[in-house]
Amino acid sequence: MASADPYDTLGVPRSASQKDIQNAYRRLAKKLHPDLNPGDKEAQSKFQALSSAYDVLSDEEKRARFDRGEIDASGAERPQRRYYRDFAQAGAGAQRYETASGFGDFGNADDILSAIFSRGDRRGFRARGDDRHYRLEVDFLDAVNGTSERITLPDGRSLDVVIPPGTNDGQTLRLAGRGDAGPDGRNAGDAFIEITVRPHPFFKRDGRNIRLDLPISLTEAVLGGKVTVPTPAGPVAATIPKWSNTGKVLRLRGKGVPGRDGKRGDEYLTLQIMLPDQPDAELVAFAERWSAGKAHNPRQKMGV
Repeated sequence: MASADPYDTLGVPRSASQKDIQNAYRRLAKKLHPDLNPGDKEAQSKFQALSSAYDVLSDEEKRARFDRGEIDASGAERPQRRYYRDFAQAGAGAQRYETASGFGDFGNADDILSAIFSRGDRRGFRARGDDRHYRLEVDFLDAVNGTSERITLPDGRSLDVVIPPGTNDGQTLRLAGRGDAGPDGRNAGDAFIEITVRPHPFFKRDGRNIRLDLPISLTEAVLGGKVTVPTPAGPVAATIPKWSNTGKVLRLRGKGVPGRDGKRGDEYLTLQIMLPDQPDAELVAFAERWSAGKAHNPRQKMGV
């Protein structure tokens, strides 16, 4: 399937300035970027097309070559269009298939094709290699913080994949030129890596934020105090306010998922009061004589 015209993809006229092209790309990327559309295959496909179009038009040399018809919308070389009259007008004997009268001898059609598609031609056609699609499973924290993975391809080759910080489950990474080589051994296609993120035992991702159910003791809930809390970037200290109930949410600024701008989201802690695994005689005795506790009905708002 032929690639769409990059001007149409970016929604700009052929007379657009480089600044206009850059602004159009940024505007569309904000809508289509995989980080903002996790799991949306259509948005990912459109973002890939957008990136390919911008790759051609943001480079002034590539743009000029595309405008002249020397490369196609994917950046691959087009065959040079040459006609019989071009050879005939060059003069008698200028080409191997010409006769002394200056008219081409069609008996050697193979020579014509050879001249057009010759590898030695200054702008000879170079077919682009096929793209390849792979899947890669990564740990939750590696997707959040970024890492690199090496995968082994079916043909035995290895491919090093850089996982950017903040990578989403279902996001597709593009490795330019790491697909199959073209027929001439060059002009390779791209490799597309679809990322699957393994779930974490206690972290949950919410866009650029992290959510965590944090167990606290009865003593910490009543008296408050400092506790150590896990975050994707490592453990930090957090303050539990006095008289905290289960369900209370605390916010740790900048302890979430990093974005493309390098800034992290936040981590939200939902407190859960946990009694000891084994009954404590002193606590039981206190509860038995605590009249105010017996009179308190935490379900009153539910009408029961």
